[in-house]
Amino acid sequence: MHHGLQGRVLQIKGQKRLSAQDLPVGIDIKAFKNLKPVLPVGSSTKMDLPFTISEEMMSYNKDKNLLLWELALKYESARGNISEKEVLEKMRDIVRILEKSISDGIKGTQYMDRIYPAQAPAFKEKQTGNSFLNMGLYNDAILAVTALMDVKSSMGVIVAAPTAGSCGTLPGTCLGVATALNMTEDQKIKAMLAAGLIGVFIARMATFSAEIGGCQAETGSGSGMAAAGLVTLLDGSLDQCIAAASMALQNTFGLICDPVANRVEAPCLGKNVMMAGNALSAANMALVGFDHLIPLDEVIIAMHKVGQSLPCELRCTGKGGLAMTPTAKALEQKLTSQP
Repeated sequence: MHHGLQGRVLQIKGQKRLSAQDLPVGIDIKAFKNLKPVLPVGSSTKMDLPFTISEEMMSYNKDKNLLLWELALKYESARGNISEKEVLEKMRDIVRILEKSISDGIKGTQYMDRIYPAQAPAFKEKQTGNSFLNMGLYNDAILAVTALMDVKSSMGVIVAAPTAGSCGTLPGTCLGVATALNMTEDQKIKAMLAAGLIGVFIARMATFSAEIGGCQAETGSGSGMAAAGLVTLLDGSLDQCIAAASMALQNTFGLICDPVANRVEAPCLGKNVMMAGNALSAANMALVGFDHLIPLDEVIIAMHKVGQSLPCELRCTGKGGLAMTPTAKALEQKLTSQP
């Protein structure tokens, strides 16, 4: 509660700088400080966007021959009313935050109120031994995905890409693979931009909310986004990016959300890792020319309908699946009884 407002709370919404005319009579403008924007990029209801779904994007690009990451620049520039250079630099900041989070997770995280202890350090150590399945780049993705999930569970800094519960799938897969292949920061930025544009289409026609669509809306969406990002890393075409995203999303239909003990840890870690493998597979399938058959927009719409058809018990309510097993309920009781 702000001192001097006679016990009242004043809520002010807007994008412009606060002036005396914005306040009720009798309230001094000097009592307020203009805050920096909560979101790093402004928003408006009066945007002139070049496209909002992939079909529109393909029509827009017919005479331009732009790659997916370049189209993402066009979209984000129009969406935020900022230059394409600013878009690039904002994604650079995001990539650097994510890379630090991955590094911190691999080093190890400490936090008492969690289900899993830090998992990434043990995985990193096993990678160097012989008693370990050599799965190539998938292991690099698993390490980065796990590191991000560890940091999230320790209340560290992450980027919800697209959500906190699925924060490992997209950035862990793309950045883990890119780092293993000694790719540059600019290559990572382009991959994340490409992935983000797939997310735009999902947000437009479906949802990122597990409460509405199950885990297919979270880790599933992250997997479709990551698949397009991986193709971008490998200099794939626009059509291949769209094909990869379509195939990855097709494989996620019906994925439920059943968090154990109401914590976004189990089986969330495993699902993030599984969806990383899905993204890798879809990317390779697209790069060699597999036919995705169903257009991306149709896949997203169908995915959303499937998610809405799931029983509410399987949509992040903690009332179905693993969340209702005796062991999960005992764990929930133990965690809630801790001081």
